[in-house]
Amino acid sequence: MDNLQKGLLVLLICLSGILATQAQDVQKIELANAYYKQGEIEKARVLLEDLSKKPKNIPQIHSRYLQVLAQSGAFDEGEKYLTRLVKQYPEIIQYQLDLGILYRKAGNDALAIQYIKQTLRRIRHHKYQILSASQYLYNKYEVELALYGYQISREQEREPLMYALEMAEIYRRLNRKEEMVLEYLNFASSNPSNINYVKNVLQNLLTEEEDLVNLEDLLYQKIQKHPNVNLYSTLLIWVNLQQKNFYGAFVQARALDKKEKGAGQRVLEIGKIALENKDYKNAIYIFKFLIKQYHQGINYELAKRYLINSREELVKSTFPVDIAEIGHLIEDYQGMIEEIGINQRTLEALRSQALLYAFYMNRKDSAINILARIIKTPGVGITLKSQAKLDLGDIYLLNGEPWESTLLYSQVEKLQKDQSLGYEAKLRNAKLSYYKGDFELAQGHLNVLKLATSREIANNAMALSLLIQDNTILDSTDQAMQAYAQVELDLFQNKYELALKQLDILIELYPGHSLTDEILWLKANIFLELGSFLEAIDHLSRIVQGFEYDILSDDAYFLMGSIYEDHLEDNNQAMRIYQDFLIRFPGSIYSAEARKRYRALRGDFKVVPNAIDGTVN
Repeated sequence: MDNLQKGLLVLLICLSGILATQAQDVQKIELANAYYKQGEIEKARVLLEDLSKKPKNIPQIHSRYLQVLAQSGAFDEGEKYLTRLVKQYPEIIQYQLDLGILYRKAGNDALAIQYIKQTLRRIRHHKYQILSASQYLYNKYEVELALYGYQISREQEREPLMYALEMAEIYRRLNRKEEMVLEYLNFASSNPSNINYVKNVLQNLLTEEEDLVNLEDLLYQKIQKHPNVNLYSTLLIWVNLQQKNFYGAFVQARALDKKEKGAGQRVLEIGKIALENKDYKNAIYIFKFLIKQYHQGINYELAKRYLINSREELVKSTFPVDIAEIGHLIEDYQGMIEEIGINQRTLEALRSQALLYAFYMNRKDSAINILARIIKTPGVGITLKSQAKLDLGDIYLLNGEPWESTLLYSQVEKLQKDQSLGYEAKLRNAKLSYYKGDFELAQGHLNVLKLATSREIANNAMALSLLIQDNTILDSTDQAMQAYAQVELDLFQNKYELALKQLDILIELYPGHSLTDEILWLKANIFLELGSFLEAIDHLSRIVQGFEYDILSDDAYFLMGSIYEDHLEDNNQAMRIYQDFLIRFPGSIYSAEARKRYRALRGDFKVVPNAIDGTVN
């Protein structure tokens, strides 16, 4: 055997030995982990201590070894181990941090804090290193020390927006909301594209009324200090919208629009949100401002359309409805059509005209002619055409021609299949079946609609389905439910006096029936629309007192407060009800609105007394 062969043989023997040793170490590591999982901490510690003597094993055993040492109380052994690593690998900051964390686990908080802070100060010139160290401390639940790392690095780099998101998360965990919000504002300031992320986070975190008030105050301070930073005004608009303070949002949007020399688009959007949230007075105020401020462009036309629409909704929600005002609205729509001409927006105005003619002026033929005109207009959009067909179906039902109605509803179902309007058409067909007392067919439609993509339609379908189910399950004849459904049809057809008589008969014929609270609710709403407010309150009070745990109880109590506020102008009584409502029904869907109304009556928001007459300050 020559020298080369001898050398190769020796090399192979050495490699075999190394591989065997490595294999043994791997087996020991696996065994130590198994011991640890089985709770045999001491056996695991002995194995890991032996493995720790070889530097190559450290990355594989380090975390587990520290766990074992801490759980077995072997802090002196842990200190010796980590001190050795710190000397051998001074560039690996994790080992130094682990030594500080070990001091904490050993009960020496002062030494732990001092040691870790010294370590962080030593590396504060290296922002990527301190970022890694602070993240490590955060993951080890040393959140205040992680915060310290970010703070000294920010000071060192003289970048006040640096680490804003990381620090915001730490303040969140420490429940220090004011500092948390400031850091989220810093994060938004660092890049305008971050603002939507910040809005979403704050919406989830600031759940208490006080939180939003504090944020509002903070933003006012920021605006005064930095008047040229539009970010704070934008966020203040958002905060006001969260509080449903639409006038406050409008004031900020108006100022921002003036600064940016905009066309009023931001203000228009706030007006639309106010309209959607039934704050008709402020919506009217906002749209009148737009009409006065912007005489040209698309926003002028839209503002005119939305203004009349807002006035319409206000008139229709002010009971009893003033028919003379309905006539003025029809004239205003006509004036808008003549001024602007026929286009998509004025076709929608024509549609509104038709509905006012049919449901308030008893001029069904005029309504039918207008809707037929819309449907036949060349180039009319499929959505508007479908809406006009649904309206036409409603008017035929109003006129006592349900077969014509179902034909039109079915056309829209096919034309708008799997679309929102298609589901709406199906819901109206379900109601037709319900009115006729064919509850089985109605339930067939409603079961499909419960899965509709539109939440509103799905909720309406669920409500009607439950009404039928809850009030027929113990009544095999369905007679009470059929009579009740007929009353609902009478109401749709504006036969209020007949409906009231039929409801009284129902109460006499079926005392104690499960429909009793529904009957009281329906009567209350009829009296409300007739302007008999005290009668309405009496029936609502009977629901609140006699059906406290029923699904309609919170609806009834909130409506009582609304009647006192909106119709009887008894603000003290309204405030009392809203305050009591928030205590009795904290989880109600009306809670946010009750809180907003209570705050408005208390004087937290600016009131717009001239919103109806249109004077713009």
